[in-house]
Amino acid sequence: MWTWIRLDARRRLRPLVALALLVAVGSAAVTAAAAGARRGASAVDRLSAVTLPATVLVQPNQPGFDWDAVRRLPGVAAVATYLISDIRFEGLPDPGIQYVAPGGDLLHTVERAVVVAGRAADEDRADEAVVTTDFLTANGLRVGDVVVAGSARARHPVTIVGVVRYPFAVMVPAFTTTRAFAERHRADLEGTTGDAIHNAIVRLSGGPASIPEFQRAFAALTGRNDIEIRDLTRLLGKVDQANEFEAVILAALALAALVTGLALLGQAVARQAAGSAGDLRVLRTLGMRPRQALAAAVCGPASSVVAGALLGAGLAVAASPLFPIGSAASAEPAPGVYADLPVLAGVAGVVVAVLTVTAALAAWPSPGRDAAVARRSAVAAAAHRMGLPIPAVMGVRLALEPGTGRRPASVRPVLAGVVAGTAGVLAALTFQAGAADAVVAPSRFGQTFQLWAMTGFDGDEVIPADSVRAWAADPAVASATETTVGVVTVGSTPVTVFTRPGSLPLVAIEGRPPSGPGEIALAPDSARTIGAGVGDTLTVRAYAAADLTVTGIVFVPENPHNGYADGAWLSGDGYARLFPNGYFKFRETLLALRPGADPAEVSARLGAGTLPPMEPGALDRLRNVQALPPVLAGFLGLLAVGAVGHALGTAAGRRRHTVAVLRAIGMTPRQSAAMVFAQVGTLAAVGLLVGVPLGVAAGRAAWRAVAGLTPLLYVSPLAPLALGLAVPVALLAGGVLAAGPARRVARSRPGDVLRGE
Repeated sequence: MWTWIRLDARRRLRPLVALALLVAVGSAAVTAAAAGARRGASAVDRLSAVTLPATVLVQPNQPGFDWDAVRRLPGVAAVATYLISDIRFEGLPDPGIQYVAPGGDLLHTVERAVVVAGRAADEDRADEAVVTTDFLTANGLRVGDVVVAGSARARHPVTIVGVVRYPFAVMVPAFTTTRAFAERHRADLEGTTGDAIHNAIVRLSGGPASIPEFQRAFAALTGRNDIEIRDLTRLLGKVDQANEFEAVILAALALAALVTGLALLGQAVARQAAGSAGDLRVLRTLGMRPRQALAAAVCGPASSVVAGALLGAGLAVAASPLFPIGSAASAEPAPGVYADLPVLAGVAGVVVAVLTVTAALAAWPSPGRDAAVARRSAVAAAAHRMGLPIPAVMGVRLALEPGTGRRPASVRPVLAGVVAGTAGVLAALTFQAGAADAVVAPSRFGQTFQLWAMTGFDGDEVIPADSVRAWAADPAVASATETTVGVVTVGSTPVTVFTRPGSLPLVAIEGRPPSGPGEIALAPDSARTIGAGVGDTLTVRAYAAADLTVTGIVFVPENPHNGYADGAWLSGDGYARLFPNGYFKFRETLLALRPGADPAEVSARLGAGTLPPMEPGALDRLRNVQALPPVLAGFLGLLAVGAVGHALGTAAGRRRHTVAVLRAIGMTPRQSAAMVFAQVGTLAAVGLLVGVPLGVAAGRAAWRAVAGLTPLLYVSPLAPLALGLAVPVALLAGGVLAAGPARRVARSRPGDVLRGE
């Protein structure tokens, strides 16, 4: 048995090496994606574990505020203040947020930032600073570069000495100076009138659960209930949700690659094992036991699979510095090479187990297998009845019929592999078409207006009504509608509410917008948090209370204090019912432009106050994952081509007796080559006819699931370019794959083959 294994390995060295490389590429891609997904999903938790994240952000925006009194409050573990100043950077396109920490404790006492490049700034030096990765990326800078921070009064050159990450500034272009910088430039930064404003981040010893107690103590200390205290753990949770979204997409793509890859590689392994089993039938007649024959047939493919899985694990570790992707990259506390042992072992174990079992099933000795019965193809019979040329008919038979003899070819694994590869590629590209559509269509997130203006704040008018009427009269403006914004409470959940604009269309994913004073439409995330659905009745409180019926799940405008999926719509009368005093937090004008109008040009013409609307936060998440489906499509296409090429190579040897007989009875070398091309064309046709509709359906199902998770308005995606290129690309790839086997068939010598058989 061992002699046979050695001889068989030498004889099949090239196919076995090719199989190992295919397994390595497939397992490496799956392992890297799965490990990257786990790494991204845990980035925020791991960053929080190695730092000391703040619990709340306190923003009194009041000169001379007594922060020492706050430090003495019960439950306060640490307080770090930062200056609100007019410091700016010269020549930087995105100056981001500047944290001037007078006490030098912002990155040391409260958050204890992680240094991922360079070093920490020396708090005793005024010319050093640290930044976040987003600051460097946004401005095209590197560690060691000098930036000029200044104001109307002075210029201060500062060297960037390190890149840091900490929860308070995750995904924020932040620039943090030292204690010495604040002391040296105090007069310039704070002015001479003593009206400097310091806000602070606070870490509570009791964590998020102690926030209500801190709010009560803070209100008792200051005598004010209107100072904004923001729960940083909740804001960090939103970042974590974004990371988890990207991780789910990456993990789903890894799973799709694993399933499709096993289908494609399985047919190659099955053919390899079945071929060895056919050759071993002679030895079985000489006394080799069935178990020995099975082990001998499986040993070669299994060795290739194990070697490929080990190589794939090494390639995945080498690719680990590319992960995590998207927003999680800004929260990763330990970028670089990372070996996720559970994922490495899990993927390698699944690949080895599934493919080894596949090889064993293909080589399993069973009664009657030695005398294989021909299985005729109805398609081949139809081609014969249609009078197609002999090479075409034989090509169809070679593709769809296993043949007879002691070494029949296995065609079903090849057909399954072609269908799986085609379906996987079309599914990935259909999914990508949905993502591409959402990225360029803000209406999928309910943003049906192109300009926005805040005309009122905290109950006061900011922009006169005459200006709004002038905006509406502009020929490029299709509609200018006002909405009033306030905050209500449903149970214990605060909800930002908007009055329904008259002419602006709203995007509902279920039900309809409100039309009367007793109705409310919730945004998806708010509905999920409250646990309400269409038809439910909610008790809503503001300055008055009312029982309102939920009429729909409708997106709202993205605002400074709410997202597009977080809020609710009320009718004008419904808002007046809850706010009888007429109070509003904001009053906004939403401008919808006519088709073809340039928002930037219109905004410049309308004047100050009109701005592009805030971009939905989910857009960044979609942009971060938009490049993944084409990569998956390319990977699956490459794997499919490699697997089919491997199948054609092994089949050429398996079918050589059939071809030799045809050549002996008169088939010419050119007809023999044409037969191979017809065989590949038949495989491509099966892959297209079955795989394309399956792929489109799978891609749409995946996009529908993502649309519900994001959330956004689902529109059936279509990839016309992929559909249009499917046929020519499949035929071109088939022609390239068939060229080598066709040349070998045309040059073969029938006499030598028949004498050898």
